[in-house]
Amino acid sequence: MEVLVYVLVGVVGLAIGSFLNVVIWRVPRDRSVVRPRSSCPGCDAEIAPRDNVPVLSWLLLKGRCRHCGARIPVRYPLVELATALAFVALTWGLGFRPDLPAYLYLAAVSIALAMIDLDVHRLPDKIVLPSYVVAVVALSAAALTTSGIGSLLRAAAAGAILFIAYFALAMAYPKGMGFGDVKLAGLLGLYLGWVGWGAVVIGAFSAFLLGGLFSIGLILARRAGRKSGIPFGPWMLAGAWLGLTVGETLWRAYLDLVL
Repeated sequence: MEVLVYVLVGVVGLAIGSFLNVVIWRVPRDRSVVRPRSSCPGCDAEIAPRDNVPVLSWLLLKGRCRHCGARIPVRYPLVELATALAFVALTWGLGFRPDLPAYLYLAAVSIALAMIDLDVHRLPDKIVLPSYVVAVVALSAAALTTSGIGSLLRAAAAGAILFIAYFALAMAYPKGMGFGDVKLAGLLGLYLGWVGWGAVVIGAFSAFLLGGLFSIGLILARRAGRKSGIPFGPWMLAGAWLGLTVGETLWRAYLDLVL
């Protein structure tokens, strides 16, 4: 029975991953994610339901459009697989806790925002701002269920602190920090604060550490210069997930070492 539950969670993840592919393509182009139905960018032919099954259809079509033979990027099935794996991993790691829906939503949003930022160097308000509402509602429901009002207040405080900190950075160095990053920082702060202050510290620090190491690597490989624009959103998200998963453990280990 337990295996069946994880299989069902994975199937849901695949379906949501398929929808995320639509979001990743359409939202930056200010197009509706509901209508019209998905079509091939090459020949504009509408994609039939049999060709829209997550991962499986891509494999059966050998990564090409049935009508014109245009190549379908491998990113599509990878996004679907990544979402499914994230959903299964979170469900396995957390169990069916009251805050599980909040984490599942963040996982889906993280994948969409990371891919969009890599594509167009932008974190759309259409995704980030509604995510505040979802996070507040989901975490508030979890707090009421588990008597975690203290965690909810800490989440609000952490969200405000990270928002203000990133806002100050954006004002001090506007070429290196966009306001999309500022808005995302507040959202991630809510989740990190829900877990604990150790998660906040590790999550915030890891974003700059990972982003800095990646930038240095690009410069050393001569694939970017010191003035190159490198999207920071993916590293904010990666750092946040590091903070959410092992932040408290790493922070306690650090304090034990120092104190």
